[in-house]
Amino acid sequence: MPDTDAPAPASSCQILRVLAADWCSDTATLQRFTRPHRAQDWQAFGDEIPVSLGRSGLAWGIGLHPAANASESRKREGDGCAPAGIFAITALFGEAGPESAIAQSARLPYRCTGPQLKCIDDTASRYYNRVIDQETVDAVDWRSHEEMLRADERYVIGAVIAHNAACLPGQGSCIFLHVWQAAGVPTAGCTAASLADMTEICNWLDAACNPLIVQLPEAEYRRRRKAWNLP
Repeated sequence: MPDTDAPAPASSCQILRVLAADWCSDTATLQRFTRPHRAQDWQAFGDEIPVSLGRSGLAWGIGLHPAANASESRKREGDGCAPAGIFAITALFGEAGPESAIAQSARLPYRCTGPQLKCIDDTASRYYNRVIDQETVDAVDWRSHEEMLRADERYVIGAVIAHNAACLPGQGSCIFLHVWQAAGVPTAGCTAASLADMTEICNWLDAACNPLIVQLPEAEYRRRRKAWNLP
């Protein structure tokens, strides 16, 4: 993968940096960074927190970074990997209604979950990798999906990671930052933290700052940090 490109946009002033010990790690640490003026250096914000990753670790995703080489591990639908790379954070979601504090104060677009809100993971569907209100479609063309209103409270609050924004079939779908099942318990491919940490992060994220998430094994991060303009 080339190191000469700088995929972190100069317009971004918020980054969530997720570092794993290696490609196979299903846990990592998350640190927030900000730069009040875009020409300044990145500054750590808040405490470092533990997060869970996919049960199969990390694999290169499709985001703002250069495409993975053919010889490198790339994320696929259902592989259990969290996507590695740099991705925009584009929206928030949660169980709280439109009159709630989070919905009223959110600085990213906020979507209330409900029984009709689905994330489509069927690679044959025209809605693949999209979160949709089932009531708005003329006909259901998928055989599998993920419920955005869950009984296990993992989607009480969360953020959308813009992995595979072009919705290429089979390249991975429904990647979120959400509440974990418990500390140390891996996910199906998302990044997860405690409810308290997720609430704080979602309240901090600001669309005006073009927030990003960078997820990499520590060695990969060190190798690419300078060229990619990372903290």
